Amino acid sequence: MAETFPQLLVENADKFGDRVALREKEFGIWQEVTWAQYLEHVRHFCQGLVHLGLTPEDTVAIVGDNRPEWVYAELAAQSAGARSVGIYQDAVAEEVLYILEHADVRFVVVEDQEQVDKILEIWDRLERVQKVIYYDPKGLRSYDHPALMHFPDVEALGREFEQAHPGWFQEAVARGKASDLAILSTTSGTTGKPKLAMLTHSNLISMARSLMEVDPMQPTDDFVSFLPLAWIGEQMMSVSCGLLVGFTVNFPEEPETVQENIREIGPQTMFSPPRIWESLVSQVQVKMEDSSWLKRKLFDWALPIGYRMADVRFRKETPSQALKLSYWLADWVIFQMIKDHLGLRRIRRCYTGGAALGPDVFRFFHALGVNLKQIYGQTEVSGISVVHRDGDIKFQTVGKPLPGTEIRIAENGEILTRSPAVFVGYYKNPEATEETLVEGWLHSGDAGYFDEDGHLVVIDRAKDVMVLHDGTKFSPQFIENKLKFSPYIKEAVVFGGDWPYVTAMINIDMANVGKWAENHQLAYTTYTDLAQKPEVYRLVREDVERANADLPPAARIRRFLLLHKELDADDAELTRTRKVRRRFVAERYAEIIQALYGEADHLDVETTITYQDGSQATIQTRLRIEEVVSDRETRRQGDKVAG
Repeated sequence: MAETFPQLLVENADKFGDRVALREKEFGIWQEVTWAQYLEHVRHFCQGLVHLGLTPEDTVAIVGDNRPEWVYAELAAQSAGARSVGIYQDAVAEEVLYILEHADVRFVVVEDQEQVDKILEIWDRLERVQKVIYYDPKGLRSYDHPALMHFPDVEALGREFEQAHPGWFQEAVARGKASDLAILSTTSGTTGKPKLAMLTHSNLISMARSLMEVDPMQPTDDFVSFLPLAWIGEQMMSVSCGLLVGFTVNFPEEPETVQENIREIGPQTMFSPPRIWESLVSQVQVKMEDSSWLKRKLFDWALPIGYRMADVRFRKETPSQALKLSYWLADWVIFQMIKDHLGLRRIRRCYTGGAALGPDVFRFFHALGVNLKQIYGQTEVSGISVVHRDGDIKFQTVGKPLPGTEIRIAENGEILTRSPAVFVGYYKNPEATEETLVEGWLHSGDAGYFDEDGHLVVIDRAKDVMVLHDGTKFSPQFIENKLKFSPYIKEAVVFGGDWPYVTAMINIDMANVGKWAENHQLAYTTYTDLAQKPEVYRLVREDVERANADLPPAARIRRFLLLHKELDADDAELTRTRKVRRRFVAERYAEIIQALYGEADHLDVETTITYQDGSQATIQTRLRIEEVVSDRETRRQGDKVAG
């Protein structure tokens, strides 16, 4: 039985041969790569790297959009006994430098000129990197740096190496062991610089086997790989499950064409973090607002029927004949059209993971008939340890542990995990390893509990669970997710644990709010200008009040403001997977948070903006602070506690 990714690739090439393994859209045409060609590219690139000096002690870094060359490079490194580390394509030069140095990288494989420029910017500070290998030559013709090489040229070296060393590749792959390191995977880094989790072939393959035992996929299935391959979630599906099952992995033409390409392929399985599902809901809501009167009426008629059917299924009840008939009609008239537009018509199941998904979003997709399932996991457990089963979905939970996975709750409420998929430690960080991995149990840092049906309920990051002054415990993430169900709210950060009541700092969704402004003849110039319009405040306030409606009185938002800029990963306010770095944001915006708990109805701020060309400008803005007064009980309770 195959123990490593390269061994699985060899098996698949023998078994499937000319069947399509990878597909990439280029110049408007889907270019196909068979399993035999996949193996050939990996073999030649591996041998080319070895010819250039790659050893089993080295790391190969990969930076770029999802392309066949990305996975060729990863498996080539592993075939030689080395490991790979993925770097997010939007990482700034300093972030790239940290990972290259920390991971002992010797070869960097990059996509294009943009990534080459990043590496050359920090070249003088890199001690180990020997070669920078690019696979998109556009704009690089005049570059003459001695470290630069074109991907096909490395493959050509590999063919020469093969003539001189016949059989070397087959022997190298056969020597691979399950315990060998496969990848160094960056953690989300919500509290600082990301750590590098060491994941073996055994970790990743055992996780894939467990997931496929619960939700089997077929070799004839299609999967669209559009999330960064540097993220463990994409590694989990595109590489681990892809090699284990042998289904076809499709790469979009550009990040901007993902939705269109998903619709063309019509995958059977899809995996995305909450921000993607939230974006799709917003897309449907906005398009329905712009549609004809008849379509809006049909949608408003169909959606409540969808919700009733979803709730019946959640309760594991049998729907009445009347509900079945109504739902069939709603599905035929509206839901199939929406699913087709989103590329979900052929979907058997969808997963969401990486962060909590709001219940409103979850119910929405089930109302459409999309089998959306929550997963729970983290980088340190190869991506997934808990998942909903078909027909046993509770949107308040994340499901039950995978086969072979043990979950227990510590006395302090922390979720602990033990399974063959748990990582072996953090690279060059024994202190963090000892804190996180205790007697084989992974300490997640998340707070949770099991409900009466054996489903795991994740409350929030243990350190983020807040206690209000009246003793009420609440999860800021839960409230934030309720807010983000609005098509006009892109991001929200809720405060309240050390304060007398709950407040929120909100980012508007520029595209959707901008569209709304155009429809209502509201002129604006910039994001900052639009966010501070009284009309926009009224628009967002309605959604804040809607979120407040079914929250406990002490957890309701009393005051909020619309931030003058979007939270940005380049400013270290978000991780590369778009999780809020809560502590950092609290420090950076301390003055704004203080104002939210003051008496004033506005705050003047001064911000320095750095443009792409490096130039800077200082802008002064008055931020309006809105007090939510729709619920008198919230106000009375806030006043009482504050007093």
